Amino acid sequence: MAIAMSQISIPVFVRHLEGLAIVLKKAQALYTEKKYDESTLLSSRLYPDMFSFSRQVQVATDHARNCIALLAGVGAPKVEMNEKSLADLAARVENTVAWLNAIKPEQIDGTEGKNVTIKMGDREVNFTGLDLLLKRALPNFYFHATTAYDMLRHNGVEIGKRNFMGTA
Repeated sequence: MAIAMSQISIPVFVRHLEGLAIVLKKAQALYTEKKYDESTLLSSRLYPDMFSFSRQVQVATDHARNCIALLAGVGAPKVEMNEKSLADLAARVENTVAWLNAIKPEQIDGTEGKNVTIKMGDREVNFTGLDLLLKRALPNFYFHATTAYDMLRHNGVEIGKRNFMGTA
């Protein structure tokens, strides 16, 4: 049985992004209740050479949007990385989900062998559509989403694996 690109991409991104939006709102509620300064979380890092919490969320959304845009042959919405609050980050995630849900399966089904070139710094890297999804976009998406979850948990937000899996 063949699996379509639309089955292994958009629903995966959407499920985890919807979970991320929920935990961002949990964090916002906690920080409001405890009167914590959100900027401390937004700028926090697990290690000095790693992206900040905000950047982890931003990059996760970018990988989802950019991958699907490349597969569908459409321009990805340009989204500035200028969120100043947890509410802003949640809105970014929700806007990404809305955009992903607007892509029709037929726009990306059959793109497994499509030649896709992406710029990485000063070089260009070529992928097939399937390799772009499985070897670049999904691993990067999971890395940044997982790091964001870990940072939330480390900062006292009561979340767990079920939240990450989009089942809580």
